[in-house]
Amino acid sequence: MSKWIVRFPFKVLSWALGLVGFAALTLTAMIATPLGRLPELTSISQTVRAVDRSTMPPLSRFSARDGTELAFRHYPSRGPSTGKIAILVHGSAGSSAAVHALADALAARGVETYAPDLRGHGGSGSRGDVGFIGQLEDDMEDLVALVRQTSPTAPLTLLGHSAGGGFALRVAGSPIQDLFARTILLAPYLGYDAPSTRADSGGWARADIPRFLGLAVLDRLGIDCCGSLETLTFAVPANSERNVNRTYSYRLMRNFATRDYRRDLAATRHPVALIAGAADELMFADKYADAVHAVAPSVEVKLIDGVDHMGIVCSPQGVTAVADYVANVRTGS
Repeated sequence: MSKWIVRFPFKVLSWALGLVGFAALTLTAMIATPLGRLPELTSISQTVRAVDRSTMPPLSRFSARDGTELAFRHYPSRGPSTGKIAILVHGSAGSSAAVHALADALAARGVETYAPDLRGHGGSGSRGDVGFIGQLEDDMEDLVALVRQTSPTAPLTLLGHSAGGGFALRVAGSPIQDLFARTILLAPYLGYDAPSTRADSGGWARADIPRFLGLAVLDRLGIDCCGSLETLTFAVPANSERNVNRTYSYRLMRNFATRDYRRDLAATRHPVALIAGAADELMFADKYADAVHAVAPSVEVKLIDGVDHMGIVCSPQGVTAVADYVANVRTGS
């Protein structure tokens, strides 16, 4: 009996160490899985390439709170001023250049517009990565502070396309939501579990699920050792990395998205609208209304016939519908 009493704690310890070792090996194997490539999704790349950018303004820069120089394009109002200012966020893998057509149309309708290259994209920061989850919100707050230096009281509208729409919803449900009078989601990616999301976003994006889950476990344990590892790949053209992102890190994938679309919708205190193309090939556009109205019945949902995913920010029909809505909707309504 005395020998059993002595040996039992050592057996328990050995079992525990064995379980810890097994868990560590499992996590290592999950994190080590390679991130594959996707074939080019031409409906995205060809639509973006077809946009006339002859009037696109050059990149300007401002210093974020961590000292990093972040890029944006400024579109001063060209028509009779509406008194509104828009901040227009691009979608996944892209940059401000991808939303030029809409930004230009907004400016032509009297809406001064800022189109940032979010950190990790275009001319801002380290391509495909951020320093920590939540840094994009800090950057947005810093951009608004820049805008307020010259326009201290004009109502701000936040627009976001695709993954940028998910991020705009994240902001709309966050502690900094009062910076904006209104948020407009353009063909938003609401998350992998939203009824509006097609598998692999219609072939546009694929996550490395084992690696993502392994890193999520480490994140929950407070271990921030590997957040820069790539967990998401996009169907961009071959040899296009100079202009677009092929991959996102775990940190950027988590930050450039909603926390949870239901939670974020429930937390919003200002008007939210959703506009998408009825022919969206990345999302189930006809399921947007059910998804958002189950949580927030007041959200206005508009579908534009004959417009696909990139068409909502690139095609004449989509751009006209969105720009007219932003210019004419009453502030605060």
